[in-house]
Amino acid sequence: MKVRNERIALQIQRETSDVIHQHVKDPGIGFVTVTGVEVSNDVAHAKIFVSIMGSEEQKQASMLALERAKGFIRSEIGGRIRLRITPELHFKLDESMDYSAKIGRVLSEIISAEDKGERGDG
Repeated sequence: MKVRNERIALQIQRETSDVIHQHVKDPGIGFVTVTGVEVSNDVAHAKIFVSIMGSEEQKQASMLALERAKGFIRSEIGGRIRLRITPELHFKLDESMDYSAKIGRVLSEIISAEDKGERGDG
């Protein structure tokens, strides 16, 4: 059962990404990447994790646009994937890419500060 849900989640991820990029015409949707999908055991619900590039305002605008397009996206997925029921979609903002970028910046600053300290001592 678990392997089946993982396959369904992967297919939903692919199809959702395609629908968002190729068929949703809402100008409020910015640069959105579908980073993952979690499907409930009964396949009635799917959490779709998205990463959005841009400012906080752009992220909020994109999330609102995704909420507006949810019905269209769900119907498209229903037509593309053969399931008894098409899962209810729940979009969640995936902050992990922002977090890893922040960690990278902090590490770069630390390394830069250490390099300056070594040059200053010598």
